[in-house]
Amino acid sequence: MKCKSKASRNRKSIRHRGTECLNCKHPLDKSDVYCPYCSQINSKKQLSVIDFISEFVGSILVYDSRLRHTLRDLLFHPGRITKNYTEGQRLKYANPFRFFLSVSIIYFILKGLISFTDETEQEAVYKISTSKSQIETDQKPSTFPPDIFISSLKGDSLLAKKLDIPNYYSEDFLNSLPYIENQVERSSMYLGYHYRYPSASPAEALGKLQHINSFKNRWIYARMIALKKIYDDTDAFTEYLNNKIPFFLFFFTPFFAIFFWLVYSKKRYTYMEHMIFIFHIFSFAFLLKLLISIPEIIFRSSILNWPIIFLITLIYFYFALKRFYEQSRMHTFIKFVFLSFTFNTGFIIALILFVTGSVALY
Repeated sequence: MKCKSKASRNRKSIRHRGTECLNCKHPLDKSDVYCPYCSQINSKKQLSVIDFISEFVGSILVYDSRLRHTLRDLLFHPGRITKNYTEGQRLKYANPFRFFLSVSIIYFILKGLISFTDETEQEAVYKISTSKSQIETDQKPSTFPPDIFISSLKGDSLLAKKLDIPNYYSEDFLNSLPYIENQVERSSMYLGYHYRYPSASPAEALGKLQHINSFKNRWIYARMIALKKIYDDTDAFTEYLNNKIPFFLFFFTPFFAIFFWLVYSKKRYTYMEHMIFIFHIFSFAFLLKLLISIPEIIFRSSILNWPIIFLITLIYFYFALKRFYEQSRMHTFIKFVFLSFTFNTGFIIALILFVTGSVALY
């Protein structure tokens, strides 16, 4: 009797099953425990506290299972996770795109936590004292930019002296120069003016310089302000770039996958499956760094730096290529060298464009 009563309370009991899915209205049979269309449990039983807790614990265990399989195969079996995933074992692993973004974002959050915990009380006091002195310094006229920004071209020395800047060039004079020279001299003059009058807005500065208050001139002047900010606080700009690396790699991957598609054109894999392979490689690098960052919080010392992480990732990359694409050691090594060179070259070019774009938007 007790067993029968316990079975009747189970949401999966046949006495609670219906002939239509309550979620998607798909026709069901009494023998269907789950809906074959949307996977919802076939049950008309009202939700109780026990049922809710059971579903909650079950969802955690399912997620834990996917995460466990993903971490195990990604860390210790190069290429296996991509091979299994592309062969149809999708529910066994976490989504490769979402997993990459999650791991990289968690890494940078943890990195920020490490930086925060490394700041001692003395450093905080030092920052407060230096910030006070910096406010006093900011109220004084700023120094001129380095000599590299001072051109040898002869401009209007009277206006340069009146405005107290290294060189002055009129709009007409700049427009008479070749385009590149025009932009270089214009930028250096705007930078010099900003060094002398840091509180002036682009519109105010252009008015004082008697230049056209156009969008282009305002944008150039604003970039000179950003350039001075980067020069004054390089660490802040570096942190700004680091926080965007996951998104940079995310958008860089489709271009890098083209070379995989060409090199392994005789293989059966699609372009999207090559992308999944690359995301798994990137995920391994960030996951490795993430795992190494945990002892850094405990022991307050770095175990491995990025060059060593990069070397380990290269070794991992070779074995992943061999297992996933199933070619001989010689063929794998040749393609490994080519793809590594392609990645590094493309990465540097893309990084230059990325940094340039970041400066333009900083």
